[in-house]
Amino acid sequence: MKVLLTGAFGNIGTSTLTELLAQGHDVRCFDVRTPANVKAARRVEGKAEVVWGDLRRPEDVNAAAVDRDVVVHLAFIIPKLSVTGTGTEDRPDWSREINVGGTRNLLAAIQAQPEPPKLIFSSTLHVYGLTQDQPPVRTAADPVVVTDHYTAHKIECERMIRASGLDWCILRLGAVLPIAIKLDPGMFDVPLSNRIEFVHTRDVGLAIANAVSSDAIWGRVLLIGGGEKCQLLYHQIAERVLNVAGVGMLPAEAFSKTPFATDWLDTVESQNLLKYQHRCFDDWVHDMSALMGDWRRNLIRTFRPIVRRYLLGKSPYYRAANA
Repeated sequence: MKVLLTGAFGNIGTSTLTELLAQGHDVRCFDVRTPANVKAARRVEGKAEVVWGDLRRPEDVNAAAVDRDVVVHLAFIIPKLSVTGTGTEDRPDWSREINVGGTRNLLAAIQAQPEPPKLIFSSTLHVYGLTQDQPPVRTAADPVVVTDHYTAHKIECERMIRASGLDWCILRLGAVLPIAIKLDPGMFDVPLSNRIEFVHTRDVGLAIANAVSSDAIWGRVLLIGGGEKCQLLYHQIAERVLNVAGVGMLPAEAFSKTPFATDWLDTVESQNLLKYQHRCFDDWVHDMSALMGDWRRNLIRTFRPIVRRYLLGKSPYYRAANA
């Protein structure tokens, strides 16, 4: 298949690109030109085509969409851990230009093709809103609810795609943590008792790559999560992340008490169609431990009191509790 992959050098994009190339697809990568993305692109030199551009520029998007069988649209500004350094909630108008306006430009570019390619769009479990008072699991048929600018953008894009007349598939993803040495202050926004479904970034890449070749996904909304073994409470994730970083678990008062828009997912249909669930949270912990190496972890442990004070200073909940 000839595939256009937007957001090719982000967290999920990198995993998806790896799987697409392993499966022998002809991949055209579309992303913004940044030093980090240029460095990442060198790793696929000679294996994939790279087109630099901006989703807000129709001419860039039109050029990228030519002569493709499938478009995988991952490029999106997210609330936390955005590679741009700015999240949707920091600059909502700017983010909307990229997220909603960019998706609109992409749909127009696809529709303009003599034989329009099919479209796979990555959405999120956050579109279900605050569901901790409801019994799990969430399903594709559950109603969607706007809770912030990010979910508003995703829901609007889903609606545009459904109305586009194209062959489409929407994948609503669980919690996909990057394999990267970075602790974001957003970690404190999730209550420790919140249900959250983890899914390994490499399993997401496999799911998307398998979807590209599937005849059974079109017109469907599929939930992509790690399955029952990855249905966790947030304290299980936070504790393991902080321990593998050498920091150790932080006080409960550092974390929000307000319910957060995550939950467990019904992934039976997506697993039956895409056969992607191979890893669990323990595998991610192993990957992170290997990435950090003993020397970084030992360094953090040496200066643990300083690191812990720094992180706690980033928590508005801890500051409020100790004011």
